[in-house]
Amino acid sequence: MPKTKIDMLTAEFFETFDNRGGRAADVDRIRRLVLPGGVIVKTGPEFTVYTVDEFIEPRLRLLADGRLVEFSEWETSGRTEIVGDIASRFCEYRKSGILDGQPFEGAGTKTIQFVRTPEGWRIASVAWYDQP
Repeated sequence: MPKTKIDMLTAEFFETFDNRGGRAADVDRIRRLVLPGGVIVKTGPEFTVYTVDEFIEPRLRLLADGRLVEFSEWETSGRTEIVGDIASRFCEYRKSGILDGQPFEGAGTKTIQFVRTPEGWRIASVAWYDQP
């Protein structure tokens, strides 16, 4: 049962950025998925550590202002380890969309840390690596 809940939470995290078909991406949903003190880390040349709000704000603008359209991101494989009230998922993902009028595709790896709270499973941290 915990694995099913974590699978659903992971899928919901990826779905928050989807704005295909003209629908609005629900980036604010991240506030419900990630603990208020959660940490989100972008690795690579533009290494950045975000709070939840710091992560949401620029993505909300990018996905709503017309610069990034027909965007989606999806998990292609993943493995999860659960021990008591903690879990860790390591997953591969793909993404595609149209940024500033130019179609693009990409792939990468994410690691997501989960904790079981009194309200259910939540994300404690996310780190990702986009393949060059």
